[in-house]
Amino acid sequence: MPDFLWRLAGLYDYIIIFITWSFVIAFLYNLSISINKYDKSCTQLAFIMVVSYTSSIFMDPFSNTPHLTLFIFDIVTIFFLIIWRSYFSKSLPIAFYYLLVGLSFNAFVFFGMHYDSIVLGNLDYWWFWALYVIGQIISDLTMLLALLINKDFLGLVALKRYLFGSTKSIHKKVE
Repeated sequence: MPDFLWRLAGLYDYIIIFITWSFVIAFLYNLSISINKYDKSCTQLAFIMVVSYTSSIFMDPFSNTPHLTLFIFDIVTIFFLIIWRSYFSKSLPIAFYYLLVGLSFNAFVFFGMHYDSIVLGNLDYWWFWALYVIGQIISDLTMLLALLINKDFLGLVALKRYLFGSTKSIHKKVE
């Protein structure tokens, strides 16, 4: 497994460029399908993700703390998504939840890698490194898919409604 992870690390720049361009494609796709629609929320979410991922490419590649910088990018993006929800959202698309979960996961693994490699100085492979590499790629692809189809394909929204209840179901019970 460590050999596989080192090969993926060698492809890191290409993977990041692919993911970033995929977010650009998702934005352009959402822009094209929302031209005659009133609800442009998925387009706005895709724009926030394009700005976040594109700006993170231009960070200092020789920084001593790249994982901490990426952690901060994800936290700032989550902050902007929450502001967007509070002020600009008329309807909340399913993709919003997938973006929050995906960015939160990415922030968690970025902070974990920063703590492991910079604070603790660990350079030996352990299971968290596999979680970081494979989990981040899967998380990014899941967010992309959510922006493209805006469907609850993993059941996150259904799980949220089950755990926290839905205001619609509360109103139906009262009536």
